[in-house]
Amino acid sequence: MSHTVEKIGGTSMSRLKELRETLFIGENTGADLYGRFFVVSAFGGITNLLLEHKKSGEPGVFALFSNDDTNHGWHDKLDGVAIAMKAAHAEVLEHQADIQQADSFVEERLHGARNCLVDLQRLCTYGHFRLNEHMSQTRELLSGLGEAHSAFVTTLMLCRAGVNARFVDLSGWRDEGNVTLDERITQALDGVDPATEMPIITGYAQCAEGLMGEYDRGYSEVTFSRLAALTGAREAIIHKEFHLSSCDPKLVGEDAVRKLGRTNFDVADQLSNMGMEAIHPKAAKMLRQADVPLRVTNAFDPGDPGTLIDDRPADTPAAEIVTGQNVVTLEVFEQDMVGVKGYDATILEVLKRHKVWIVSKVSNANTITHYLDTSLKTMRRVEDDLARAYPSAVITTRTLGMVSVIGRDLSGLSVLARGLRALSDQGLDVIGACQGPRNVDVQFVVDRDALKPAIKALHGEMIEERKPELSRAA
Repeated sequence: MSHTVEKIGGTSMSRLKELRETLFIGENTGADLYGRFFVVSAFGGITNLLLEHKKSGEPGVFALFSNDDTNHGWHDKLDGVAIAMKAAHAEVLEHQADIQQADSFVEERLHGARNCLVDLQRLCTYGHFRLNEHMSQTRELLSGLGEAHSAFVTTLMLCRAGVNARFVDLSGWRDEGNVTLDERITQALDGVDPATEMPIITGYAQCAEGLMGEYDRGYSEVTFSRLAALTGAREAIIHKEFHLSSCDPKLVGEDAVRKLGRTNFDVADQLSNMGMEAIHPKAAKMLRQADVPLRVTNAFDPGDPGTLIDDRPADTPAAEIVTGQNVVTLEVFEQDMVGVKGYDATILEVLKRHKVWIVSKVSNANTITHYLDTSLKTMRRVEDDLARAYPSAVITTRTLGMVSVIGRDLSGLSVLARGLRALSDQGLDVIGACQGPRNVDVQFVVDRDALKPAIKALHGEMIEERKPELSRAA
């Protein structure tokens, strides 16, 4: 197939008018406008209002509804969503008729959602029904409102600009069918002609599998990847507001970072593990299995091809990215652990039950240490469960930072030795370090306050100061 499937994230969607000039239309005319499917996220901040704030945890409509004591909090929050949605599309749409259509769309969808939640509350006043049994469906309903709104608004904007855009709603609004994701996509695209139309598709898709239950906030990338795989796209493209670079330019400076240009899905997986997702790992798996290459571009730099991600190995060894994140360590020390099987299995079962993400782990004869991406609140629960399982163990937690040097092939670069030296030269203490035999990443554990200085030091050593003799040896 000659078409592409392209995704736009929420932050970029908030600059939709700019995207009209750089991405959707740009210098394209006539048939060159088409052959592109666009999967859109909600406008920036809208999903936070509908669910909960992704970083701060501030409750949105869903969080307030699921813990409703006053019966007023979620109503007020839903009113706030309406105000935010209308403000978002008022910044984008220029014609009054389009604004009125968008306002009506918001009012109709949010009114329907409000009635649904009220009816659900009323139903659950009867003893045969429990509200917590319907929370997953409620979360799905609310999350789909944001993408439906942004896709509808984008279609209005493009049609006004002379593009034959088509709103494709996968959210299952007032749909009685309980279909699979593949069926949802296939039915919605029935009759769409990509050669003469530009489909604008919701990032959320209602389906029997329940995307939120498995992927939570990563659902739009799963919809995007499945659409690309199912339609046999030539390429899947993610448009971000920046290039996929060797480090955060805000941290090390615009002049210091390097655009990747090309990497592979292995590196993308390592980035996901460190909380720096180029794409959700399960979405990447769909593309990899369907043999659809992924490209990550800067949506506001249309002349640049961005970074291609496929299965191709590196031509020469090189460090490609330095990134880091805050972690919480869970250390279980048991003097009698040596020679006894089962300790690690129990710890993993507890972490799985509390939905804790494991970044890395190390162990020796009588100690198992996990580096985790979670909150201290959750860690307290994990500690309590493990204390009951191992009453004689010493269980400790600590907040630290982890920096990772990542590349398709790090062999021969002495990343561990050079990294330790670079951190020492900056007066930074290294609490732990780990390098696996596959030579795709090396991890350094430091105090949390030293995280940013450590990233800068390692980026300077491994990316900015590549040694000529290493290049020749590669």
